[in-house]
Amino acid sequence: MEEDVKAFLEHLAAQRKYSPNTLAAYRNDLSQLVAYLKSGGVVGEINPAEPDLSAGALAGYLRSLKERKYRPSTVARKVAAAKLFLKFMVERGRVRGDLAPLLSSPQVSKPRPSTLSVSEVRRLLAAPSKLSTSEAKRDKAMLELLYATGLRASELMALNVTDIDIRGNTVRCVSRGSKLRVIPIERHVAKMVKEYIDHVRPELLSHEDELALFLNRRGDRLTRQGFWQIVQGYADRTGLGGKVTPRSLRHSFAAHRLKSGADLESVQALLGHAHISTTKAYLQVAADS
Repeated sequence: MEEDVKAFLEHLAAQRKYSPNTLAAYRNDLSQLVAYLKSGGVVGEINPAEPDLSAGALAGYLRSLKERKYRPSTVARKVAAAKLFLKFMVERGRVRGDLAPLLSSPQVSKPRPSTLSVSEVRRLLAAPSKLSTSEAKRDKAMLELLYATGLRASELMALNVTDIDIRGNTVRCVSRGSKLRVIPIERHVAKMVKEYIDHVRPELLSHEDELALFLNRRGDRLTRQGFWQIVQGYADRTGLGGKVTPRSLRHSFAAHRLKSGADLESVQALLGHAHISTTKAYLQVAADS
């Protein structure tokens, strides 16, 4: 099954454009599944002629996750990975019959989205301006663009220079599932990004063929982990500490938009949510803020 897992991960990377971090999580989860099946004598592919064995093996895997005292959210993630993999196996003809229903996911209560107040956001966005380095000017553009668009950190780091339309005041983003969305930005944010592209990015650039919008000090595309560390640094500088993450800025974007009167469907489109129920989680946050 290792070759099946490899093919599955290649499929996720090529067709669904999953990030390296997501792929790594799937690889770890599925390696655990394969190891369990091997330890139980289910070697190679699951035998479609022995449904009892398949059912028993998958039920045993689920029990093993619960016995390890994983958090419900962790079990749910591992089960989701296994279900998607089994669906892929069926589509490839490696397994006959839908085995995914044999794995039941635990109920997981979704935490309320963590947001910042408008004043806290302003404090954070102002922090890079107190420094004069090229990196600080880059950071200013990144933070402003993140809060102006509600992009995921991975989406922000995946942006290329050509994804920014300065004249049209828009950002083009390829989101999960290879879906394209075009997000409008205010003129002052577009101007700030243009200043970065024209005057700051060339100072960081080390090779002319680099397409990435945001670069690290070596001139390569800034990673999601690198961006997270940058955000944490400014959070510490402003006394906001662990309250600030790239995700909390995305949450704040959504809550503040709704608070300002934006309709739910438009915020859903901006965030790239597949289901409006996901966006509805911000309604109460907006009402309380």
